[in-house]
Amino acid sequence: MATFDDGAEPEAITATRRWIERAVIGLNLCPFAKSVVAKQQVRMVLSDASTPEALLEQLGEELLRLRDTPADVVDTTLLVHPDVLQDFLDYNDFLENADALVESLGLEGVLQVASFHPQYQFADSDPDDIANATNRSPYPTLHLLREDSIDRAVAAYPDPDVIVQRNVTTLQTLGHEGWRRVLDGDKPH
Repeated sequence: MATFDDGAEPEAITATRRWIERAVIGLNLCPFAKSVVAKQQVRMVLSDASTPEALLEQLGEELLRLRDTPADVVDTTLLVHPDVLQDFLDYNDFLENADALVESLGLEGVLQVASFHPQYQFADSDPDDIANATNRSPYPTLHLLREDSIDRAVAAYPDPDVIVQRNVTTLQTLGHEGWRRVLDGDKPH
């Protein structure tokens, strides 16, 4: 597993950072992201795992690191894993193992794992449905979140369920071409 304190940021991390800036924050897909990014409380880790087993081990290490690090230092972690679980169905199946790991570490109710993938597809949706883009990251990514932070964010937001519908509407308005322009750095029209 590699972090990049030496200043040489790998492409997978650069692309993920760009996606966060342009899509997640730029389109306000997650109204809670801007604050933790601005405070530099997001840990981004590039996994060198090439098997699901190795990724699960690294996920466990990152879950424990997040548990043991004060939230004002690291509030959330993105574990980007470009070399394993490229197929979305395999990735989706792996999420059961991730949840079981959270439970086995005694972190249920403390931390959770959210999922992002380049081929993300919501259940009962068409693969080309633009709404899937809300969870489509440049590389497979496990997002480790603190339950306390989620609770505070949701308490501060009057109706968090509106976020999902607003995101779908935003993406439907953009369409596939507009989404591509956002990711490429062009301003949506």
